[in-house]
Amino acid sequence: MMTLDAFKQACATLRGVIHETRLIPSPFLSKTTGNHAYLKPENLQVTGAYKIRGAYFKIGSLTEEEKRRGLITASAGNHAQGVAYAAQAAGCQATVVMPTTTPLVKVNNTKDYGASVVLHGSTFDDAAAKAAELGEEEGLVYIPPFNDLAVATGQGTIAYEIFSDLPDVDTILVPIGGGGLAAGVSTLAKLLNPNVTVIGVEPKGAASMKASIDAGHVVTLDKIDTIADGVAVKTPGDLVFPYIQENMDDILLIDDSELVDAYLDMMEKHKLVVENAGLLTVAALKHLPFRGKNVVSVLSGGNMDVITMASLVQHGLVHRGRVFTFSVQLPDRPGELVRVAQIVARENGNIIKLEHNQFVSINRQNAVELQVTLEAFGLSHRDSILAAIRAEGLDPVLISGRNIYT
Repeated sequence: MMTLDAFKQACATLRGVIHETRLIPSPFLSKTTGNHAYLKPENLQVTGAYKIRGAYFKIGSLTEEEKRRGLITASAGNHAQGVAYAAQAAGCQATVVMPTTTPLVKVNNTKDYGASVVLHGSTFDDAAAKAAELGEEEGLVYIPPFNDLAVATGQGTIAYEIFSDLPDVDTILVPIGGGGLAAGVSTLAKLLNPNVTVIGVEPKGAASMKASIDAGHVVTLDKIDTIADGVAVKTPGDLVFPYIQENMDDILLIDDSELVDAYLDMMEKHKLVVENAGLLTVAALKHLPFRGKNVVSVLSGGNMDVITMASLVQHGLVHRGRVFTFSVQLPDRPGELVRVAQIVARENGNIIKLEHNQFVSINRQNAVELQVTLEAFGLSHRDSILAAIRAEGLDPVLISGRNIYT
């Protein structure tokens, strides 16, 4: 069981191994959400995520015979690195099965910690089934990523650090995938202060825990669809589920589009790289039905490959109207391109790219298509630039920059 003594033991085991990630107050998020917002930056943790806490505590509880047999696990990435790191420290071999969609940075980091990696299936559940099969065949000890009380206990030590930094915390926001982190943090938080509110956060496209809570028992989703790969779990853990039922006050569901905005906020305002699963609790701040409370968002991890980072930045800028593309038909005569450029300059737009095509029509009165990609200050500035072009008798068509999810 997850008891106060078990959490104390986990803290003692992890002391000197993990970083005690100190809370970061966020004036920006406090101003925009109406609460006193703090960030728990587990993206700065050893291996880049909170998962090292549960993996290290679990492996430390194994017998020497179990360690000699070797370990196996399944993971979308962060637990993989935690197991690999802890296994290396314990002097035992680990095999990790990961979905083929796992970001490359997580795969390579897992290998760098000495583990063998097997890529299998498109979801965590596919990888977990393969890991169970390999573990049975080869006699390996399975280290569950979330459905294990020792793992959840290790992960729950986050709550001790939150209360140490902010004794009068009112609400803790926790990402939910399989439920290990949520079970550990909510259980310890309630043990330390029964009046604290703990809210789980899931993506709408993978809300298996919310579906399970509503049903009163663990359910399996038919499919999942989310950019938050770290919490893309079809079936939550049945062992941790009762703890979430008892200690979790609510579960919020977040659209993927909100994670794009949250990513830019973390990068620009706090200079933090936070992966999509960890951004759930940042996006959730805007959905809280109260104001003036001390709220902690747990940033569960920051293991993100640079291609995904670049994509999020680009989509985020488009989503906020800070980069957009329009097309306009122009007469085929000298000076028309300059005219458009002057309008944009007058409105303080910054042109990034121009495509000038003279061959879209044989009608010289409307023969040239001009596509312009430019930088603006936001949605209202974008619209004022387009309005200024229309005022000059032209008809610009916005071809990139509305809702990127439609």
